Amino acid sequence: MGDDPSLRAAYRLCRRQTKAQDPAQYALIQLVPAALRPACWALWAAANAIDDLADDRTAAAFERAAQVEEWITALERELADGTSADPIRHALVDTALRWRLDLTRLHGALLLVRDDALGRRFPDWPAWRAWARDNLLPWFDLLRDLFDRAGVPVTLRLDSWEVYEQFLDGFRLTDTLTDLSADLAQHDLLLPDEVLNQYPGAADDLMYLRWSPAVAEVITHLTGLARQWVNQPSLTHGMHPAPATICHTMAGLLRAQLDAVTSAGPSILRAPPRPALLTSARILAHARARAALAWSLTPVTVPPPKDAVRRRPPVPHRTVPRSTFRTPPAHPSGQQPPKIPAGQTPTHVAVIMDGNGRWAQQRGLPRHEGHRAGATAVREVVYGALEIGLRHLTIYTFSTENWKRAPEEIDALLHLLHSEVSANPFRDLDVRLRWHGGADRLPTDLVDLLRLREHSTRTRTALTLTMCINYGGRDEITRAAAALARSTARGHLNPNLISEKDFAQHLPHPDMPDVDLLWRTGNEQRTSNFLPWHTTYAELYFTPNLWPDTDRRDLWHAVTEYGRRQRRHGATASMPTRASRAEEDPCDS
Repeated sequence: MGDDPSLRAAYRLCRRQTKAQDPAQYALIQLVPAALRPACWALWAAANAIDDLADDRTAAAFERAAQVEEWITALERELADGTSADPIRHALVDTALRWRLDLTRLHGALLLVRDDALGRRFPDWPAWRAWARDNLLPWFDLLRDLFDRAGVPVTLRLDSWEVYEQFLDGFRLTDTLTDLSADLAQHDLLLPDEVLNQYPGAADDLMYLRWSPAVAEVITHLTGLARQWVNQPSLTHGMHPAPATICHTMAGLLRAQLDAVTSAGPSILRAPPRPALLTSARILAHARARAALAWSLTPVTVPPPKDAVRRRPPVPHRTVPRSTFRTPPAHPSGQQPPKIPAGQTPTHVAVIMDGNGRWAQQRGLPRHEGHRAGATAVREVVYGALEIGLRHLTIYTFSTENWKRAPEEIDALLHLLHSEVSANPFRDLDVRLRWHGGADRLPTDLVDLLRLREHSTRTRTALTLTMCINYGGRDEITRAAAALARSTARGHLNPNLISEKDFAQHLPHPDMPDVDLLWRTGNEQRTSNFLPWHTTYAELYFTPNLWPDTDRRDLWHAVTEYGRRQRRHGATASMPTRASRAEEDPCDS
């Protein structure tokens, strides 16, 4: 913090507010080396400050949303200036500069808080989880970055990324149960209707602060669910012992908090339950000893003083406003996109990019050079998709069957994927990047990078580009069936009433729309285990060109061809084609 008295005062304020508003988190921060604590205080105080703005019931909902918007805008401006008149943002900006943290990753989470001010309802668990994870993950990922900058990377060697996310679900649900009295006082019930509807009368009783058997049952159910999510033994497998100790301690404090929720009974509707001081002290005493030993054996990298930071070139904090995304570069030939009549543009195009290896072999090159050329074709097609207003583009990048290829080709392909995602060629375009597939067998650094791009682009709206990496269609359906079976076993669903909608909600991306056009290059006419659930009614389009020879004009031709086709969905030509799936004939004629 150097000799800047205003900055020292800002960090002291962050420390006091964190200690006063969230004693458990303050205790966890005390487990990290002293050099890292101010940054942790700044991050936590900033998260609490923006939550307080959204929860300020002395102002109308639209006024609270406007206040949060002003806070976000001020932060973006101050990141460029390197300072702030607001003490909490002053500490946050200094933390970002000092530790080279990319605060643009918080943009989506901050917008969620803004929207929270206007009120929220969750129809089901998928909607609740999306909100909880979008809110928490960017903050926790910044903490992981902080540890990485200090030379202690928090590597998540998980069987699947869901372990990490589910742990944070448990964190959020514990927090929601703890703050139930405060939320109800503001007429907010941040629990999914799906679970409340299982206990008739519970929602009304909660809103009117009535303790009833239904309320007791729903609290018991949710407490058990939170405990199940918090208990993730594999979370710290392979992790450095110091951050592993912090994770174990956080889990212990959350379990103690859930014990307090269980013991509170009717008083949970009037005041936040707190665990006994002796219980927390016992958990923290063991943790302090373990953490002190782990850190004593670990050299921690500390950034230079503030003055040295200022003399270095400033770290760019890209905060591309939603209204200033650039347009794609024009096609080298100067050809303009076709004028496609309204209603004839597909919503979702999925592409099997076939022919990379053959393209390279025809030129006497190693196969991985074909994949490199194919990456250029991907950029071209994304540009073309933006130019015609396509909303969803999904590309088959690496299938579960591709693991059968030669190890040298797999390594080259995974290295190319990491390089492309790292280069972030669409950073200035209004493109939301999503990853679809399993984390098993993929390099940890690639998984982390894909998650980073997902979080940093989540608020973009023009085009959703989904990259299917380590993806298999049958595997996707098998996983969805297993998730559906677990929901049924827990009593969340009646097996005799399961619908297509229920199944779709258990897919990894339940909001992914059905594919309208499935396009495959390379002169092959197979669907190759690609999006079997979503392509049931897709128009199929096969072309002889190899993928590296493809550019945006081929996409435009495919979409133009799609517009010429008559999509009946089982109806006759004289009948409407937008009938609901439930009324469709099982085959076209």
